[in-house]
Amino acid sequence: MSRTGSELRRAVTTWGSYAWGYADVGADIYVALGAVVGIAAGASNLAFGFAGLVYVCIGLAYTELAATYPIAGGGQFFVTRALGDFMGFIAGWAVLLDFTIDISLFAWFTVGYVSSPRLIPWLAAPEHHLYYFICVLAVAGFLTYINVLGVRQSSRVNEIVAAVDVCTETFILGCGFLLAWHPDLLISTMQHHWPSADDLLKGVSFAIVSFVGLESISQAAEETQRPSQVMPRTSIALILTILIFALSYSNLVLGMHGPIGDNGQETPLFAFLGNSQNNDKAIALLAALLPLVGGALAYVVPVIGAFLLLISSNSGVYGASRIAYSMGKYQLLPSLFQRTNRKTKTPVITILIFSGVALVELLAAYRQGDDAINFLLDLYAFGAALSYTLVFVALITLRFTDQAAPRPFHMPLNFPVTVNGKTAPVSLLSLLGLAGIFAILIFTIITHPIGRIAGPSWVLLGIVFFAIYRTRMRRPVFGSVPRDWVKLHEDTLANAGELEMLDQYRAALAKPK
Repeated sequence: MSRTGSELRRAVTTWGSYAWGYADVGADIYVALGAVVGIAAGASNLAFGFAGLVYVCIGLAYTELAATYPIAGGGQFFVTRALGDFMGFIAGWAVLLDFTIDISLFAWFTVGYVSSPRLIPWLAAPEHHLYYFICVLAVAGFLTYINVLGVRQSSRVNEIVAAVDVCTETFILGCGFLLAWHPDLLISTMQHHWPSADDLLKGVSFAIVSFVGLESISQAAEETQRPSQVMPRTSIALILTILIFALSYSNLVLGMHGPIGDNGQETPLFAFLGNSQNNDKAIALLAALLPLVGGALAYVVPVIGAFLLLISSNSGVYGASRIAYSMGKYQLLPSLFQRTNRKTKTPVITILIFSGVALVELLAAYRQGDDAINFLLDLYAFGAALSYTLVFVALITLRFTDQAAPRPFHMPLNFPVTVNGKTAPVSLLSLLGLAGIFAILIFTIITHPIGRIAGPSWVLLGIVFFAIYRTRMRRPVFGSVPRDWVKLHEDTLANAGELEMLDQYRAALAKPK
């Protein structure tokens, strides 16, 4: 498969790659905190902790794969390369579900933070729920429009927003632990508000939402300078940042006093942030409750949060068209998804199709009433867990089937495994990550009545569509289209400037088997 002049230009630096990922992953804590503490209550920190351990394994897996295969496509490409077209389609289809949910969910939370008490509080009133929803539709429609026109936030905007938000969230945590946190209250909350087993599992499945978005970094691999060096630094820095934020916020909430209710009694903070009226603006409300600095943060945090969420919602619009374009390139979707407008050079049809899917999701969520956010999170968690499960299987498989490919970064704790006479190192963390994310997938299906219907229905719909398309094109449904993976990998390394890796690859291929 030869490279053409249409390939992406490599101009993303280490900080640019970090900011690219943070613009997506960094917004997740704004979304997940209220939902998780509202369900997992006194065990919220453990829910985030379990999901965080799985997330570390996921991050390391993506780091190895993106540094080894620095090409746009992310998980969909890795799975196609390892497991063939059918499973590659499933992985890409699951990622597409998450990207459309990105549009819906983050547009919803953008309006949620704008409706904070110090900005536009009337919008959050129950009697104005329809106006709230209209604003969500307007945000999604606006982002669709600017993507059709070809207007995208620049890497510079991502870098500025990432820097501001990292500083803001660090400041909130610093002030919270210094001025308002009580370790004895943390222990008391965990003892007296421990959730049921069902709610704990549900909390874990929602907590994984805090860590969704590493796909963004791997998709930017084809635009990153010297990806073998940049991708590991970027991924590890992002893993640590998000992990620290998620664990810190959950422990802060459990160890802080909540506001005084109308009855004169103190409301537990986790219950206050987790109720349906507040869980779409949890970080803003938490910041506003801090002594000394809360008055100023009540104005600042909602604005920063809304802007970061807006960018994340926009990355859903753009990302859906990007992954669909990649799937069209590998004949997993019709060539229709590769067509671009002559004037704007944007995949207009693709953008409109998946923005339309997001609209359907929003309408379905609106019909759920107070459970609207939980409905969207159900689908988000299902899509992420399914795609990440397949990525782990792809990683392990490629260790056996593509041993010649140089791996500048390896997942640690490896031990030799022999399968069908072929020996390869397998990372213990990859096996633990696979078991953990598969468990979260099962948790999602077991504990979410709507999610266990809507998520698998999305997959089945995709399989039917894939089967019809491949049959009409006279391509195998369960087999793969022949491809020269060696040529593609050589061209990818050459284009990335990874000449040393290219030499290593060719030398490994030349060795007698």
